[in-house]
Amino acid sequence: MRAVVAPHAGYIYSGPTAARAFARVAIPGLVVILAPNHTGICHATSGISLWESGAFRTPLGDVPVDADVASALREISGNTVEVDHAAHENEHAVEVELPFIQVSRADVRIVPLVIAWDAWEPARRLGEILARLIGAIGEPTLLLASSDLNHYEPAEISEKKDARALDAVTALDGEELLARCKRERISMCGRAPVAATLAAARAVGATRAEVVDYRHSGWVSGDNARVVGYAGVVIS
Repeated sequence: MRAVVAPHAGYIYSGPTAARAFARVAIPGLVVILAPNHTGICHATSGISLWESGAFRTPLGDVPVDADVASALREISGNTVEVDHAAHENEHAVEVELPFIQVSRADVRIVPLVIAWDAWEPARRLGEILARLIGAIGEPTLLLASSDLNHYEPAEISEKKDARALDAVTALDGEELLARCKRERISMCGRAPVAATLAAARAVGATRAEVVDYRHSGWVSGDNARVVGYAGVVIS
């Protein structure tokens, strides 16, 4: 597998979806995580915020950040990728994914990025940078895009919007995904991380994306008036 798209909501809502996605993947030693910026806090002028060293702590233990790969990423990007702890400090979209990859691989290392824009050109450029990184480091690497789907609309509307977004994802078309989200008002929070991941995955040879699970919050809450959608996608 080249990449995975997995949701980051409360586990009671989106945990089964994330689990089904990760169950389809042999987690390598290195995972590059692309997450959206929910807080609006960003000190990186490029809008790409890197946590460059140390570790993320979960109830299952610490997940180390690969400082050498993070440094290589900064160099390859021409410092387009910037160290910015502020964007990470109150952001949940990286840490929610970590227990799933820890269960599969206890010695996993990560490079976590938080992204504060949703335009295609920077997504395409970041995809190219990540593809160059993967080529340079020469070890199996998984790209992980953290994203939920449409937010807080009736289930019958959200299901249609989610299907439209996922059609673009399964076509490996990040540009169309961003255009469709804007044009059709699909409030997919991780659309930029997914678009950049699709660009990178295609650049390293991906040819196929499969939705392995889809659901929304109404399945758990019973409230179908304002739901959030979740999908697990594996890209190979």
